[in-house]
Amino acid sequence: MHPRSLRAPACAISLALGLTALSLAPAQAEPRQTEKQATATGYGGAVATVDPEATSAAISVLRRGGNAVDAAVAAAATLGVAEPYSAGIGGGGYFMYYDADTRKISTLDGRETAPSAMPHDAFIDPQTGSPYPFTPELVTSGVSVGVPGTLATWDEALDRWGTMSLGKALQPAIKTATRGFVVDETFREQTLDNKERFEAFESTRKLYLPRGDAPKVGSVFKNPDLAKTYRMIARRGINSFYRGELAEQIAATVQAPPVVPGTELPVPAGHMTAADLARYKVVKQKPTRVNYRGLDVYGMAPSSSGGTTVGEALNILNRFQLSTMPRPDALHHYLEASALAFADRGKYVGDPAFVDVPTRQLTDRLFGAERACALDPQRASVKPVAPGDAANYDGRCPTEAGVVAQEKDTENISTTHLSVADRWGNVVSYTLTIEQTGGSGIVVPGRGFLLNNELTDFSTVYDPADPNRIEPGKRPRSSMAPTIVLKDRKPVLAVGSPGGSTIITTVLQTLVNRVDLGMEISEAIAAPRASQRNTTAVTAEPEFIADDARMLEPFGHQFVPSGDSFTPQAEIGAVAAVEIGPRGKLTAAAEPTRRGGGSAMVVKQLKGHKKHK
Repeated sequence: MHPRSLRAPACAISLALGLTALSLAPAQAEPRQTEKQATATGYGGAVATVDPEATSAAISVLRRGGNAVDAAVAAAATLGVAEPYSAGIGGGGYFMYYDADTRKISTLDGRETAPSAMPHDAFIDPQTGSPYPFTPELVTSGVSVGVPGTLATWDEALDRWGTMSLGKALQPAIKTATRGFVVDETFREQTLDNKERFEAFESTRKLYLPRGDAPKVGSVFKNPDLAKTYRMIARRGINSFYRGELAEQIAATVQAPPVVPGTELPVPAGHMTAADLARYKVVKQKPTRVNYRGLDVYGMAPSSSGGTTVGEALNILNRFQLSTMPRPDALHHYLEASALAFADRGKYVGDPAFVDVPTRQLTDRLFGAERACALDPQRASVKPVAPGDAANYDGRCPTEAGVVAQEKDTENISTTHLSVADRWGNVVSYTLTIEQTGGSGIVVPGRGFLLNNELTDFSTVYDPADPNRIEPGKRPRSSMAPTIVLKDRKPVLAVGSPGGSTIITTVLQTLVNRVDLGMEISEAIAAPRASQRNTTAVTAEPEFIADDARMLEPFGHQFVPSGDSFTPQAEIGAVAAVEIGPRGKLTAAAEPTRRGGGSAMVVKQLKGHKKHK
């Protein structure tokens, strides 16, 4: 066995809380993983994802002696099959790993990059001189496609920390793509939501709308093209993706999308070349860290804004004792801290290769203490609030406010997250995406995967003072927030979520629910959510509005229900978490209902708990 798998047992402790074809064969024709269990408790390893095929793939790897990294890659690759509108090798993401031997956390930035020929006015329509409309032009286009980083992330993670080859880790996904998975309501609904976009491309229509309709619930969907692509990568390695024929084909697809003749969608062409794919590199960097109620909370540093924004909000909340407050007061503080942190996100955070991001200052407890001065315990502030001065602070209340940053939120909700812990105490928290539900809508012909539209996360209009301005080779700012929480240098929680910019508030609210409000991790995930991103009104799930809005109205908060014409579902986030308790007891927890419910499994189910069939 690979020496990396010979991990000493970690003494875990509790939190400080006191295809190209569609088969219509019956689903039972071949055993497939369909049952979803939102919470599982036991030992020997744990996995939480949004999909039972992906969770099962990871658990099978753990049972065969693989470690958390091996299992995470197997799950992610399987999500590329069964959750193709949220993730896949056409996208990117952020990978966080806790090593039980060294007790250190490392991260990989696998975010997509802008092509080297990307002009500053890439999102300006040359015929009108005005920005392209966000939908349909930008979201369904070649110009929105960034150089994918997911496959390079998997390869780098396995090479540094795994025990398996990439080819071996891909086998569960190849099996799923070949034999197919059972279509559920979420998959059918997401396909129908994208029907107009998917119909615009020959390759996408052939795969996902083979007879002019989305796959039926209960049918078995197969993707032999993706299985073939995965097999090629398994044999030849990632150079078969980033160089050669496939790289040329990806670039050609971006530059000349395979539109159906007569389509009414504009589909602006992109700038990616095969050379851009050959140059792609994963960035290795240190995580962010803040201490919250005696817990060390590690997050993802820029180009993601997840770690700095969650971390700053926690530093602000550290100045208040939420656990002793009435629930409305605690929620008020959560919302206000989030708004303050988002103000600083808008002013300061971008790709650190292009922007001088004050990461250390944004996560400094003194800066958080100074920002907490702007939080009125009795009254909601007028939004948007101004950012703080990250270059000049001393923890005392400032006399002047900064200038409000101009920011338009264009991040979409379709992303996915997985959390894994193994029997040796290693932990992975990994968020990956293709941005839009369905990405750019463009399937690479004959290859079985969708390309991202991640570059829409850049600001639409170029401004030299904007940290998220378009630049060639740059990573657009992200809100992905994979998080690992330690106590005394040992892991107690891995957590993350999809949801665009609401990822940050979802992770933050889950932590507040768990640490401050005394909820079990499953309760913390299931609780109704609200998201304050420095906007006039708080975006909230209908259940939150029904349960809590009236109690928060005296503070001056205004609420609007989540969901719009572009993201019609009224859900915020879809958390997947693993909690590590005393004596190695593991609790895998996923959503009970959001996105149709998630899937949590453990290697050895605790007696007295329902087994996963």
